[in-house]
Amino acid sequence: MSKRVASGIVPVIRIDRNAAMTLHRQIYDAVRTAISEGRLRPGQQIPSSRLLATELGVSRVPVLDAYAQLLAEGYLTARIGSGTTVSSQLPDRFISTDPTLKKRGGAALEGTRNVAQRTAILPSPLMMPWTRKWGAFGVGQVAADSFPLQTWSNIVARRSKNMSVRSFGYGDPMGYLPLRQSIAEYLRTARSVACDADQVLIVSGSQQALEISAQVLVDPGDPVWIEEPGYRFSREVFALSGSRLVAVPVDDQGLNVSAGIKKCRSARVAIVTPSHQFPLGVTMSASRRLQLLQWAQENGSWIIEDDYDSEYRYESAPISSLQGLDNHERVIYIGTFSKVLFPSLRIGYVVVPRDLLRHYVAVRRVTDLGSASLTQEVLAEFISEGHFERHIRRMRVLYKERRSALVESLSSELDVAGEVLGAEAGLHLTRTLPGMESDYDIAVRAASQNLWMWPLSSAYIGGAARNGLILGFGSTQAADIPAAVRKLRDVLLNVGSVESGVFGNSGSQVAETRRFGS
Repeated sequence: MSKRVASGIVPVIRIDRNAAMTLHRQIYDAVRTAISEGRLRPGQQIPSSRLLATELGVSRVPVLDAYAQLLAEGYLTARIGSGTTVSSQLPDRFISTDPTLKKRGGAALEGTRNVAQRTAILPSPLMMPWTRKWGAFGVGQVAADSFPLQTWSNIVARRSKNMSVRSFGYGDPMGYLPLRQSIAEYLRTARSVACDADQVLIVSGSQQALEISAQVLVDPGDPVWIEEPGYRFSREVFALSGSRLVAVPVDDQGLNVSAGIKKCRSARVAIVTPSHQFPLGVTMSASRRLQLLQWAQENGSWIIEDDYDSEYRYESAPISSLQGLDNHERVIYIGTFSKVLFPSLRIGYVVVPRDLLRHYVAVRRVTDLGSASLTQEVLAEFISEGHFERHIRRMRVLYKERRSALVESLSSELDVAGEVLGAEAGLHLTRTLPGMESDYDIAVRAASQNLWMWPLSSAYIGGAARNGLILGFGSTQAADIPAAVRKLRDVLLNVGSVESGVFGNSGSQVAETRRFGS
């Protein structure tokens, strides 16, 4: 097994002292093969002769002889003070000519190579170029340049310096208790969530929260309500679990509960974004919320409330949670710090009904045994010292400015039919494009121009998808938004010139992204 050391990575070398081949030749062949197969790359440092001899349990002489031959043939380069590295100018390209070496990647692999059929429902990332990079209109991207990095770094340094022995273990699978206490206090106050710290489960982002929920709540074949249109990554999690997805339409009051009951009254779970529906941005009305809760109680079903960016509302106070109205503990409440702090933090949380706690903890143990202790400790201190609340207040002002700049630019620069939806809250809005040929083609073309909006049609699994673009504004400064909108205008004017072969046939790929459901 390879081992990383200060002076290079020790390659896998097997020494057979009973073989007729000399030791130096065995070492030479092993290093040369590692280079030819790409396991040792040009410019990569290799271990010193003394270290390699120690690792192999041989004297330095055969190692020195092998290195000398590799240096003479040009496979290695030695520089004073820099050690020995794989040459960036190899003497030959024997990967394709040496019959003794196994070629990988070029020829067809032999034998049966089975994978689980459920993975076939997931689209290739190549089909979604708009999810690849950071930049204008990126959905889910935040104002990373406005994060109080120095404050965060100071806490990291302080916590790292004073780490206890317990911090090196796995910790409580529910999560770091002070962090859970801070989250529970925040949710009770700011979101009207009815919870205590012992109900808060720390997870690695909302996606893991959804994955654990799918494992706990549904069996293969169980029907699950999803919003139509809705968040593609949540529906993919439940589709991967074997659930039967039931697309329930969303109107100006949110999820149409009556339509869901007509389609499938017996659904095991309903997944909703009631405070700021993704992607249309509507808020679920009070009557719909009560109707949904009544359905869940009468049917013995569960509701997953994904409250992904409720902190940011620009025309009114934050909307209270659906969970706070639930008198029967039928709602599993999911939140994340990806939108309020930064995505790579990878910390989210689930407020779990008490009778489900043992099931959630059991699945969490199987998943990854718990989140990183140091990161949880840092976040707990960041919250307790008041930095979290101050950051949210600053970001509300900043995102409101960026939202306004985007709405104004869309109004003044885009002379095409359509309307802006969901601009009252969150970090994205949707611009419909009725009559346009393909929002998928637009998104593909826009990605080639460093614009990273999502096609609205990708949020549907049914056939009556609306054309439009989901535009994020969190990561783009207000002053840069008008220029980005003008680039988008140019893309719309030239969308007909998109070559269908760039990412395959666009029509079939759109169908691929929406092909699982009831």
